[in-house]
Amino acid sequence: MSGGQYRYLFSPLRLGPLTVRNRVVFSAHLTNYAEDGLPSEQHAAYYAARAAGGAGLIITEEHSTHPTDWPYEKLIHGFNPSAIPGYRRITEAVHAHDVPILAQLNHNGGQASSMYSRLPVWAPSPIADPMFREVPKAVSTGEIVEIVRGYATVAEHCVAGGFDGVELQCSHSSIVRGFLSPATNIRTDSYGGSLPNRARILLEIVDAVREAIGPRHALGVRICGDELIDGGTTIDEAVHVATMVESTGKVDYINTSIGVATATLFMIEASMHIPPGYAMFIPSAIRQKVSLPVVGVGRFKDPVQAERALADGQCDLVGVVRGQIADADFVAKARAGHATDIRTCLSCNQECVGRMGLNRWLGCIENPVTGKESVRLPTPSARSRQVLVIGGGPAGLQAASTAAQRGHRVTLVERAERTGGQVALAASVPSRAEFLDVTRNLLTECRRYGVRIRTGVTADLGLVSAEQPDAVVLATGATPDRPWWAGELDRIVDIRSVLDGTASPHGTVVLVDDLGFHQATSVAELLADRGCAVRVITSGMVVGQDLGITLDMETWNIRADAKGITQDTDVVVMGGAPDEETGGVTLTILRHTTGETFELSADWVVCASHPRPADELWADLSTMDVVAHRIGDCLTPRRAHAAVIEGHRAGVAI
Repeated sequence: MSGGQYRYLFSPLRLGPLTVRNRVVFSAHLTNYAEDGLPSEQHAAYYAARAAGGAGLIITEEHSTHPTDWPYEKLIHGFNPSAIPGYRRITEAVHAHDVPILAQLNHNGGQASSMYSRLPVWAPSPIADPMFREVPKAVSTGEIVEIVRGYATVAEHCVAGGFDGVELQCSHSSIVRGFLSPATNIRTDSYGGSLPNRARILLEIVDAVREAIGPRHALGVRICGDELIDGGTTIDEAVHVATMVESTGKVDYINTSIGVATATLFMIEASMHIPPGYAMFIPSAIRQKVSLPVVGVGRFKDPVQAERALADGQCDLVGVVRGQIADADFVAKARAGHATDIRTCLSCNQECVGRMGLNRWLGCIENPVTGKESVRLPTPSARSRQVLVIGGGPAGLQAASTAAQRGHRVTLVERAERTGGQVALAASVPSRAEFLDVTRNLLTECRRYGVRIRTGVTADLGLVSAEQPDAVVLATGATPDRPWWAGELDRIVDIRSVLDGTASPHGTVVLVDDLGFHQATSVAELLADRGCAVRVITSGMVVGQDLGITLDMETWNIRADAKGITQDTDVVVMGGAPDEETGGVTLTILRHTTGETFELSADWVVCASHPRPADELWADLSTMDVVAHRIGDCLTPRRAHAAVIEGHRAGVAI
């Protein structure tokens, strides 16, 4: 489908004083790129890359409107005039590609901590947020005036910095949402009670900001359509708020959101377990009641989905965030008729949401350049080299793609009959099928850049000698390693044996989670779906401990409960023995919180354990006169993002 066949996606649209050339919005999202509260060069390069890639409209991450709002370290302090030079760098970089850019203004209210500001957290009412667990100070009417003035001040800074307008965040993490929601606003004055009262601060901010930016700049409002919490805002009230916003005559568009950025964050930045387009009921309902353009969001992975939402009248513009994080050229490729070349977002949340949850800057599991757009790569070698890549998992595919893109002649060999490595096995679980996109996308790039791919080939020194490469990249992955306590018991198997079909556990199954991620939980679901009675045990505080940062924990627990999967934490396996009576296995378990030892019997035991590097060829390569790189799990086993990053580094280094 070429760009011309996207009838709606590539049509222009008027947003007040602005005209966007297409309907794809790079919506506001956190990046953790700020330096000492100010915009950085990385901000400018990051947004400029998406402008160059064809986005119709860019909306930056939030700019704090008041010193009491400092919920995380790397927040842009928009109330500081020192931010203006950084704003100019951002807007000039984006405007160079003829794309309008707006700044999102926000005060996070009670969804914050005083850790950084050393000031009381402000909110409409003294109701502690479930994540931050800090009782906020209920703001006085005088402080409300100060909040409103803060929005106007930051709007002035943004206009001075060259922005084409601003967006007010009143959605997932905002003091304005706190006022709008009956769950967090229990005031009895003119800012509480009825919806018109609860919306009063929003309308006052709209008035103040419009006066600050004037008629030649755009103003948008982002509304939460359903907080998904008890007693919170639902779609009916959200629609009413939208009509009140429109009735001011001072707003140019309405953006939408779902959930609350703490209690129901897993629905805002939904993982692959949530279907695409899941939040489109919100813009659809609002669009029926207002005439302003409405932005829809909700895990859009490709331009076809976006086109369909527009064609069905669900929204006027589509917010594509992770899709453009994964591929800055998302829009350009669609317009050129090369949608299948888009490096599709996995919705894995590992390097975007998850990385920022660890207070690191935003990246992408499958795009090693995301977050490093301001870093110049070394100039490719003037001489094209012959490169041999051994291993067709994500590390090898990325190394091959990068090397070929930089002008080298690349051959990739893979022992299996298809590429993909461990990713192909992980994605064989129905609930994780989208994860295969990481290797599918890389395979597409390899083919585009002319990589010669040979599958079903086992590499040895003879093959290396026959290829006569100038450089070898070893990306042979890792192999399962039995836990010390497993001995030779036949009914203790690794998760890979379950996934590749060499083992077929049945009856009662104990699954030992030593990895704390999707490996154990996805195989537990697979076995439960096959009729097994599954119990997952772990030495961690929770099963799948790292699922929390990728926002998969809530949905895992919901599914586990529905499938009858039981979970036991803070336990360590101390030994295993055959159960002579049942033919199964009896484990000796230590509960390390109490020192208690007990026995647990099952028909089968499945282990999600640390593998060992498959690096046997590495020592042999050292005997040859060839430049060699060892990357990914054959260097040391980690997760897919490390494989992709190291593949890119190796390809650049050749």
